[in-house]
Amino acid sequence: MSAARYPFSAIVGHDDLRLALLLNAVHPGIGGVLVRGEKGTAKSTVVRALSALLPAVTAVPGCRFGCDPTAPDSTCPDGPHTAVAGQLVRPARLVELPVGATEDRLVGSLDLQRALTEGVSAYQPGLLAAAHRGVLYVDEVNLLPDHLVDVLLDAAAMGRAHVERDGVSVSHAASFLLVGTMNPEEGELRPQLLDRFGLTVEVAASRDVDTRAEVIRRRLRYEADPAVFAAVWDPEDAALADRITVARALLPGVALPDGELRRIAAVCAAFEVDGMRADLVLARTSMAHAAWRGADAVGEEDIRVAAVLALPHRRRRDPFDQPGLDSEQLENALNHPPPDPPDPPNNGGAPPDMGTYRDNSAPDSPDMSPCRGDSSGVAAAPKAPFRARLLTVAGVGAGVAGRRSPARTSVGRMIRASVSDGSGLHLLGTLAAAAPHQRQRGRCGPVLVVHRADIRRAVRVGRESNLVLFAVDASGSMAARTRMSAVTGAVLSLLRDAYQRRDKVGLISFRGTEAQLVLPPTSAVDAAAARLSALRTGGRTPLAAGLLRSARVLAAERLRDPDRRALLVVLTDGRATHGGMDAALAAAALLRRDGVASIVVDCESGPVRLGLPDRLAVALGGGCLRLAELSADAVAGVVRAVRSVA
Repeated sequence: MSAARYPFSAIVGHDDLRLALLLNAVHPGIGGVLVRGEKGTAKSTVVRALSALLPAVTAVPGCRFGCDPTAPDSTCPDGPHTAVAGQLVRPARLVELPVGATEDRLVGSLDLQRALTEGVSAYQPGLLAAAHRGVLYVDEVNLLPDHLVDVLLDAAAMGRAHVERDGVSVSHAASFLLVGTMNPEEGELRPQLLDRFGLTVEVAASRDVDTRAEVIRRRLRYEADPAVFAAVWDPEDAALADRITVARALLPGVALPDGELRRIAAVCAAFEVDGMRADLVLARTSMAHAAWRGADAVGEEDIRVAAVLALPHRRRRDPFDQPGLDSEQLENALNHPPPDPPDPPNNGGAPPDMGTYRDNSAPDSPDMSPCRGDSSGVAAAPKAPFRARLLTVAGVGAGVAGRRSPARTSVGRMIRASVSDGSGLHLLGTLAAAAPHQRQRGRCGPVLVVHRADIRRAVRVGRESNLVLFAVDASGSMAARTRMSAVTGAVLSLLRDAYQRRDKVGLISFRGTEAQLVLPPTSAVDAAAARLSALRTGGRTPLAAGLLRSARVLAAERLRDPDRRALLVVLTDGRATHGGMDAALAAAALLRRDGVASIVVDCESGPVRLGLPDRLAVALGGGCLRLAELSADAVAGVVRAVRSVA
């Protein structure tokens, strides 16, 4: 028998998180909760505890999709449900989506066993069907492939799942409370995906000694005897569960007066959020909060609470912006809504009453100025970022799905069938392999006899994410303010590109007599941007040290993540004033022997050009671009000169 779940009421602190989850339980149309926070902050514990508070579900017996007997889904694959004898009452489910899940596991797919043994096209439901009328929990949602996140959020928004694959065409109800948790240190979600979550909450461990002590005290009591600990908190959990039920019943009657609706619009306009999703989420959350406190109409208090939960993540227009909400700006928007419009003239026909709303749906290229002299200190502010040209690794990899280099992936264009490679079933290839053997296998009737040896897998070509390691020359010859500003602006642009392509990034700086690993390889691209802004400049140019440090970092990463291919981007003017050019070329040859794909960005400027970056690129076995050529607007196309030479 499994141990009792940690009680929701026993959670210490995290008031915003608990409220966000409870409001979604009252009104699932809000769109779910994204929980952001450092490791060890009880994110998963809170989410798992929520499901025990949800009202029990009444379902059609034998229906794999959890249809409600009073209003069954008319397109349910297990339907039609008519004249149901009896009903099944069960707790609301908590369904967890693992990081390694495939699209088949999420949305369902062809029932392979029945297809091959009975010759029928049957549907095997996935996790979306299991989560219907319950909670779908995605831990480390930022590590899921983007196409899976898109499917999740589409289903959460529409309340339905549509499956068109492997000869299966199915649509079924999939209404659930979506909760995702993530650690921002491991990388961010794209702003487009962030916006699809209704609410977001930042959680962090308390710095108050008494609070931390109480957390430990309760956890130790729970671990000593989970059942006894849960029993102590049962009355409070039961009270919360009853309050959710009451609030759900009140919600359809909660009014949203036109004045408060205009206040919501004013708040969203003041924070310049994109689109209209924020306004809708704010309205639904305000109404849920009003129902939660037992009111029959939305007030300013409800809108204030909703704005704190619904707007911070929608403020991020740039991947390096930090989520947050200016409290003074919020209060100003709340207290100074636009005046009500004048009454329209009465031309003999009374306009419809729009006074209240009730929700019945509940349950440019960088400047290349010449360098004139050296400087020392912190790097100048970067130039405005630009749309970066695509740099790729040659060949076909097998790394994590992304948007940079060609790769064999579980998604993408199907190119052939294979006995051993690939992922998922190649149906036509399997049938073709089995067809010649039907007579000797004694086939009788329309059912095809298929053996295990006939199974063929689908080989697909998509794109992978890479490790992009930046080696930045921060020496005195590079540190003239105009040129270093252009270089840091270019790196920032490449970092944005890496963010959009789901890459890991690392940052090495070399100056004086040594190279420094400013940022170890990470998926948190915004951390690289922060380190870049504090880059120290000046001194001689230890080019060889920068390349050797790059070689060591990449060798360690190959051991840690052998399937992820690396791309080394060296930004330098090539003037190896410490260690000499011969040592730098020898270090470059070492990287080339290791098969490292590379690109050298030529940062030389001025009337005298030595061509040293070109020599370095030849030694590395990669390509060379001028700084201005990094802009996709200045020079179109993909850089295919980047190559890996064994």
